[in-house]
Amino acid sequence: MSFDQMLFAEVAAPSKLSLAAIVLRIFVSLCIGGIIGTERGIRNRPAGFMTYVLVSVGATIFMLTNQYITILIPGTDPTRFGAQVISGIGFLGAGTIIVTRQNEIRGLTTAAGLWVTAALGLAVGIGFYAGAMIGLLFSVFALISLKRIDVYIKQHARSMEIYIEYNSAFSLRTLSKNTEKQGMEIYEMQRGKIKTLDEEFGTLTFSLDLSKKRNHQEILDEFYALQGVEYVKEIA
Repeated sequence: MSFDQMLFAEVAAPSKLSLAAIVLRIFVSLCIGGIIGTERGIRNRPAGFMTYVLVSVGATIFMLTNQYITILIPGTDPTRFGAQVISGIGFLGAGTIIVTRQNEIRGLTTAAGLWVTAALGLAVGIGFYAGAMIGLLFSVFALISLKRIDVYIKQHARSMEIYIEYNSAFSLRTLSKNTEKQGMEIYEMQRGKIKTLDEEFGTLTFSLDLSKKRNHQEILDEFYALQGVEYVKEIA
């Protein structure tokens, strides 16, 4: 049987779980996971090519197994394994989310990508190729093209999350006066300390409310110019 014949037979009768159908579904699932995983790997994210491939293929195998059980034992729930994958993938996704010492949360997109990949794998596993392919196209489009919109929105937001490291020459009063003068308001401030081999620095993490739209980089440069400030960063 040629690939074209195998694909036609599978699309025409997706409920039949033949050896050809199993091989085709796992292969398609591997390709889907590989495509999304490649994009994540290029961006050097915690979960890369192999992680996405295994998540997608694993979800497909779960769905194939569930379908096989329903054929073997009629009357059983055909969605049980899929439901467990949807909830269980959250544990894997949570492992990719980290909070840095600047209180910056990283890995949310990676976790969401794993969740979507599992969903695509389930769709392939049950033979829902159209949904899986359309879902793949929109997912890749969102990861590649919509990222620019996400960056634009953050750069033009009227609020910022700021992280500052400072030495003993820094004055919190000077920071407060500087922000008030420009019509900005500080709230939700957290203070801390970090140690290096040579000295100890104080840290500030706070939210900044802007009265009008401003270039975020200009604001960071103004904070960096304050006496005693060693490092400034906007938390994404």
